[in-house]
Amino acid sequence: MFPGQGSQWAGMGRRLLAESVVFAEVLGEVDRALKPYVDWSLLDVVNQVPGAASLERVDVVQPVSFAVNVGLARLWASLGVVPDAVVGHSQGEIAAAHVAGVLSLDDAAAVVALRSQAIARGLAGRGGMVSVGLPRERVAPELPDGVEIAAVNGPSSVVVAGDPAGLDSLVTANEERGVRVRRIPVDYASHTSHVESIETELAELLGSVKPRPATVPFLSTVENRWLEGPELDAGYWYRNLRQTVRFADAVETLAVAEYRAFVEISAHPVLAHGIVEALEAASVRDAAVTGTLRREEGGWDRVLLSAAALHVRGVEVDWSVSYSGAEALPASEFPTYPFQHRHYWLESVPATTTPAGESTMATETEPDTTTEEAPGAALARRLAEAGPQERETVLVDVVRAEVAAVLGHEGTGEVGPDAVFFDIGFVSLTAVELRNRLQNVTGLELPALLAFDQPTPERLARHLLALLDESVSGESVAAENVSGEQRTEGK
Repeated sequence: MFPGQGSQWAGMGRRLLAESVVFAEVLGEVDRALKPYVDWSLLDVVNQVPGAASLERVDVVQPVSFAVNVGLARLWASLGVVPDAVVGHSQGEIAAAHVAGVLSLDDAAAVVALRSQAIARGLAGRGGMVSVGLPRERVAPELPDGVEIAAVNGPSSVVVAGDPAGLDSLVTANEERGVRVRRIPVDYASHTSHVESIETELAELLGSVKPRPATVPFLSTVENRWLEGPELDAGYWYRNLRQTVRFADAVETLAVAEYRAFVEISAHPVLAHGIVEALEAASVRDAAVTGTLRREEGGWDRVLLSAAALHVRGVEVDWSVSYSGAEALPASEFPTYPFQHRHYWLESVPATTTPAGESTMATETEPDTTTEEAPGAALARRLAEAGPQERETVLVDVVRAEVAAVLGHEGTGEVGPDAVFFDIGFVSLTAVELRNRLQNVTGLELPALLAFDQPTPERLARHLLALLDESVSGESVAAENVSGEQRTEGK
């Protein structure tokens, strides 16, 4: 899964250039492929050399993001993780097409460089884009004049784009209603009628592109169907920029086709929560979803953590690459040291949870098989033993402990009750992981966007307490109904 613009950050890829021969070789190849089209150095931008071109320029950030994503895909392949299919979101389809064998590296470099330059000349400064946390069917009827649906990322997440004045009124109206809205840091309106002004220019610039048959299945988010490869000509790359991104539809198509492991190839995960939400809408709860790098975590260690997230879900990884040249020997016995008897869960967390790991779908955290308790049983006992005033405190402590575990802290001291999750290190993947852990602790079915809607431990604890009380009340009513039916039958 290759994202479009939005995953970038200053310094992305810099550590891997020094730590991974594979990644460095790929970026060198992309740098040479870009040279005929750009007057700046890819490697200087990645290394943040003083005076290098700025990532705030659309004609820089798009080629650099493409280069990093292609390098990361090759890095995954070196670990034995190769795609059964590829999907791209907006600009991400260029990298996906190259990895699928449809575009040569030279043609892919031409598409990403020349098209981003056309955007800078013809579209920049005229528009904007905003993410809205509502379903398409609720957003579309209320769009102001000059604003259009640009992308559908999940069942309750869309991106709109268009004229600045219309976007301002949309943001104000939704903020007043308490709807999640976020401005995307671009000054143009991709996937809207704005793009029509550069259609002729793109046809001329990209007319020499020669797409080839795909060697890896390519699922189009422009058309939501599998393409053979030759269709991805200059006209397709115009439509890729003009048409609505049907990402949620593509994930549903993959779910129906029984794809169950999803790897986001990017410098920071931006698609993960949309993937999870779309899968759950399709009743898929056994898939693995992981990213590659994270903002300010751009080294080989983060790549290995992401690979481990797949490995523990059954995806084969070639770990020999990680210790190549280190003269490492396989262990002949296990363990090779005495067990230390150290517990790796937090004391305040019920015993039905497990240590923190990479974010995956719903059932990553399993109950402790030694207790044979259903999810939520331990917490239910604690709440039953607590007084009315203490129940919220218990849940706040539980939430803080789970947040600490997700973030890798050894205690809850760094997680205040009023800490905003996305200010203390959360990303979309860790938000999903927190949801997964809390499902296991509470026994509740919880939405993938839980941490977005309840953004602090206190608010989340109150929300969970209300849901638990509602659940208990519903079970009591159901029990009374069953008892009444039994008494009637007895009469």
